[in-house]
Amino acid sequence: MIEEFGEVERVLVVAPHPDDAEIGCGGTVARLAQDGVEVYYVVATNGDKGTEDPTLTNADLAATRDKEQRDAAAVLGVKEVTILQNGDGELVDGRELLGEITRHVRRIKPDIVLTTDPFRTSFYIHRDHRITGMVTMDAVFPFARDRLHFPEHDEAGLGTHKTAEIYFWGAENPDVFVDISDTIEAKIEATKLHVSQFGEDAGDWIRSWAARNGESRGVAYAEEYRRYGISLMGGD
Repeated sequence: MIEEFGEVERVLVVAPHPDDAEIGCGGTVARLAQDGVEVYYVVATNGDKGTEDPTLTNADLAATRDKEQRDAAAVLGVKEVTILQNGDGELVDGRELLGEITRHVRRIKPDIVLTTDPFRTSFYIHRDHRITGMVTMDAVFPFARDRLHFPEHDEAGLGTHKTAEIYFWGAENPDVFVDISDTIEAKIEATKLHVSQFGEDAGDWIRSWAARNGESRGVAYAEEYRRYGISLMGGD
C-alpha cells in the first residue's frame, strides 16, 4: 500500500499522450500494481504528430505509439490501456471529450485518479496537457457523480461514481511524495520503450529527475503530486 493514497483497489491514470504516464507517474503505477491494485490507463490522444521523421505518416506514427504505450504499460503491470483516437494537438475542452472521460470514470470506478496538472504557470505546458488535466478534473467532479449528466451512460448500464481524490503530477507546489526507489528501474524500462520519442539517454534524465524529487524526502527516488480533494456531498 502507498500510505499517501490510503487503501485503494482501482486507480485510473488519464494521460495526454502515449509516454506521459510513464514519465509522470510510472514508478507509482508500478508500486500500485505490485501491491495488487488494478491500474487503468486512458490516453487522451493517439500521439500522431510527435516525430521529425519525414517518412512517417500520421497513421504510421499513431500505430507505432499505440504499440509502444501498450508495451510500456505491460512492464508496469497496468491492467488495461484505452487510447482515445483524438489527434495529437487536437484536444478540445468540449462535451465530446468530457463525455468520453466521464464514461471511463463511471465504467472503471476508480478510488483515485492520477493526471497531469493543468495549472502550471512558471514553465511551458503543452495544450493537450492543460486540456487533459482540466477535463479530467471536471469529469471526476461533478459529471461522473451526477446522474443527469450524460444520461446515455445510465442507459448503457453505467452508474454514477464518486472519486475521492485526484493527484496531479507535474505540479509546481507538490504536497505528496511517493517513494519509487524500488520501482525506478521499471519506470526507466517502460519509458525507454517509447523508442519513437526518446533516445538511449532517457534513463539518465529520468533517474536525475527522480533523485531530485527524493532528495528532500530522504529517499533515493520519488515522484511528486498535488493532492486535489473532491467534495462528495450530494449537491453542487
